[in-house]
Amino acid sequence: MRRTTLSPSSTASTASAAVLAGALLLTGCGSGDDAPDLAVSAAYMPQPVSDMAAGFLTITNDGDSGDRLTSVTSDAAGSVTLHRTVGTSMQEAASLDVPAHGRLVFESGGNHLMFEMLKRKPKQGDTVDVQLHFAESGTVRVAIPVEPATYQPASGH
Repeated sequence: MRRTTLSPSSTASTASAAVLAGALLLTGCGSGDDAPDLAVSAAYMPQPVSDMAAGFLTITNDGDSGDRLTSVTSDAAGSVTLHRTVGTSMQEAASLDVPAHGRLVFESGGNHLMFEMLKRKPKQGDTVDVQLHFAESGTVRVAIPVEPATYQPASGH
């Protein structure tokens, strides 16, 4: 996030502009319908057996423009990284696209979240709070339920 320092003389005009912009957004003028419209579903984490864990979920974008998942954070782990599987190898990804009117799926054998340096081992029945950081949509908070290590979701991921 870029920070801007305002001089006292520009504060009044900036405040007026902010009020006008807010009014336009509230009335729908100038806001456009082309923004991403994200929803998260089918989230779960298999109960970890070491100080690492995987996380799976689906991000659906019903909006007219795409977005990009740029990072994931969680107080439960030292780091959370995005991974994709290419062929038979796992690769860390700097970001992953969420296409307009599409989905980004994290599933066993494909894209997944990797929780490293767990601060505690979550157990079946617990939830792990994460923050998904998007380029356009900002931060989305998700509580990921911990399932048995052998869990196979009905949805196939």
